[in-house]
Amino acid sequence: MNFIDGSLFVENMQKLVITAAPYGPEWQPSDFPEDIPVSLEAQIQKAVDCYNAGATVLHVHGREADGKGSKRLSFTNELIAGIREACPDMILQVGGSISFAPETEGDVAKWLSDDTRHMLAEIKPTPDQVTIAINTNQMNVVEQMCAADVRGTSLDVGTPGYEAYREMTIPAGPAWVEEHIKRLSDNKIQTHFQLANIAQLETVERMMRRGVCNVPLILTWVAIGGGFEAPNIYNLANFVRACPDGSVLTLETSMLNTLPLNMMAMALGLHVRCGIEDNIWTQDRSRKMSTVEQIEQLVRISREFGRGVANGKEAREIYRIGTFYKDADETLAKNGFAPNRKPGQVGFTQHA
Repeated sequence: MNFIDGSLFVENMQKLVITAAPYGPEWQPSDFPEDIPVSLEAQIQKAVDCYNAGATVLHVHGREADGKGSKRLSFTNELIAGIREACPDMILQVGGSISFAPETEGDVAKWLSDDTRHMLAEIKPTPDQVTIAINTNQMNVVEQMCAADVRGTSLDVGTPGYEAYREMTIPAGPAWVEEHIKRLSDNKIQTHFQLANIAQLETVERMMRRGVCNVPLILTWVAIGGGFEAPNIYNLANFVRACPDGSVLTLETSMLNTLPLNMMAMALGLHVRCGIEDNIWTQDRSRKMSTVEQIEQLVRISREFGRGVANGKEAREIYRIGTFYKDADETLAKNGFAPNRKPGQVGFTQHA
């Protein structure tokens, strides 16, 4: 991204898109019972509350009545339908870490092993986005957390939950990723890239150059450590510089890093994410902080910057929801990458 003169003036920035991640799949309901919705009705109401507070993108993870993360496609369908009816303008972004389990003998016979993850493309009604990881990668979400972050919770140091998340990996090899993006695009679902580092961004660019990823580059830099980059100014600057000018970038991190990184995003004209999936504490850890409180805090700070907060319609335009490209040439041009080299062409390539 190029920061030419005036780039830090709010009149030259897009309005702020706030993503809310209020379902906190890594936590047990007992960790924050005041703010972790369990019933279907409560999960739908949480979306409404986030939207009313100022969030226009909802990162969705469904939870069953027993408090465990749902692996039923039928439940996810019901949840998406309920949220869509209650918040028709909100961008619904389903977390791509879900692996559905077959619910009937027919599903067992029909679904191949990869289909338990590819079925994200079969959610009905269709969500606006599904997130995707690029390149198989470690995702040790507790590495960057300190003891005070998890003390007294189901992720306390040494608990089974802590050890499970410490060893977590993301399987995202080339064949699976390309097939998943194809299935999402065929069903008019936008791919939202959740990237750990520049190497993964370069893999996305190569896919676009080969014509197997003809989509807008709507992405999140996930700076959580544990196989992902750390949320420091040097990593951030390098990643932002690597992003082409046509991309739309949101920043994400965890725990007490969340607010400082979001403030940087707001000042730079980028976009933000908050919610109990990322952080459950106030900055002094005096108490837990709900997702709605976190959204309201970002709205206040953005207004102090003088930067407007996008409504649902504006967020859809910024995120280019419903947009897909016909080939590699259009994809590269629209996302701001240099064009592919033509046969016999020498020197650096550029768009006329």
